Amino acid sequence: MDTWMCVYMIVGLQLSGSFAYDGSGYWPYTDDEDVRYTGVPWCAPVKVKHGQVSCQTPRGERYKNVLGTRCKIRCKTGYEMHGSSEILCMANKQWSGNYACREVRCPKLAMPSNGGYKCSDGSYFNSRCQFFCSPGYTLRGDHSATCQSSRTWSGGNSVCVDVDPPVIKCPNIKEKTAEPGKLTAKVTWDTPEGKDTADGILTDVILKGKPSGSHFPEGNHKLSYTVFDRAENKATCRFSVRVRVRRCTPLSVPDNGWMKCDSAGDNYGATCEFRCLGGYELRGSAARVCQFNMEWSGLETSCAPMNINVGVRSAAALLDQFYEKRRILIISAPSAANHYYRFQMTNLQHAQCGLDLRHVTVIELVGVYPAQIGRIRHRLIPPGLAVQLRLLLQLSQNSFNLVLLDKQGVDKQRYTFPITAAEIFTTIDTFPLRTEEAILQKEAGQSC
Repeated sequence: MDTWMCVYMIVGLQLSGSFAYDGSGYWPYTDDEDVRYTGVPWCAPVKVKHGQVSCQTPRGERYKNVLGTRCKIRCKTGYEMHGSSEILCMANKQWSGNYACREVRCPKLAMPSNGGYKCSDGSYFNSRCQFFCSPGYTLRGDHSATCQSSRTWSGGNSVCVDVDPPVIKCPNIKEKTAEPGKLTAKVTWDTPEGKDTADGILTDVILKGKPSGSHFPEGNHKLSYTVFDRAENKATCRFSVRVRVRRCTPLSVPDNGWMKCDSAGDNYGATCEFRCLGGYELRGSAARVCQFNMEWSGLETSCAPMNINVGVRSAAALLDQFYEKRRILIISAPSAANHYYRFQMTNLQHAQCGLDLRHVTVIELVGVYPAQIGRIRHRLIPPGLAVQLRLLLQLSQNSFNLVLLDKQGVDKQRYTFPITAAEIFTTIDTFPLRTEEAILQKEAGQSC
């Protein structure tokens, strides 16, 4: 005899005290008083929220809650049984057990570092959780997870990683003009501050190029800053430093002269000085400066053949024409037949190049008053002017004399006998001004 038959027998005994088996199952039979319970609703109707009920009555009665009814309960997908899945309507008008279908609930999702998630219905069945990351981080893995009927999530292996590079902004193009007389410019700027889009922490900032406050030469200079964050992402910004040198049109060396310029020779503030060769005098400006408007100051410079005016009235006026231009070698002799004079002139005939290189003009005073004459190369000096020269320089007309004057008209050396050209050159080469001249002439390639 199975379990349910035993249950029916017990329920029947409680009602009438006797049972009979009619071939279709046990059913209680009693006297007329107990028959009224047959087929009448006995237990409360079975109602299951979120589930389905399947009941079987003892004799196929219309009502599914008569005494002895057996019901099986099944929950819908996403819900699970709490209590008995099978119940029996008992004689005390109670079902044999409690029952309820409760919604499936998944375990709490792990929160991704530097991110989070937002769910449609918490951790309950079919709740969809969308993962997100904090600003500066990118989601890797599952973008969402759904709570399944098996109490497990359909996903959840999600992490937030920092893949975005930092942000850095370089200064704008820096332009600077070199100061007067210089070919470089000091350029400064504020060091750019990088920013990490994730945690805001930068590990390193690297500059490629000269640092702020450096002197940059003329031209365009490219620089860059590179920053790194803790995830080793990097960002680079670039900018340029332009240094301009204001320049004038380059000057040309005048014919029969030379030019010496400082700095670059044509930049703003540069000064060019001019000198002329022996026998030539400077016309125009002796020095010119490149100005801010990129034009040269002064007048155009040239070297013209020196024109000595021997028609002046005094010896001083004659010598003034040589001031700061030429050195003077004065040779005085009582006659052209004087053997000292003849020796001296013969020696100097082969030294004309050296004399011109050293800016030396030879003045001859020959004879005794009133038959004396003077000459500068091929130009004759009037007798009266020749007398004044001897008086001014205190030269005796009766003996040989040689006097060397520098460019300032200073009496530098006197001789009463002839000397060689080499000795004259050695003496002149010791003059301070001559040292500078020699350097300039060497740079210009001028030599004998």
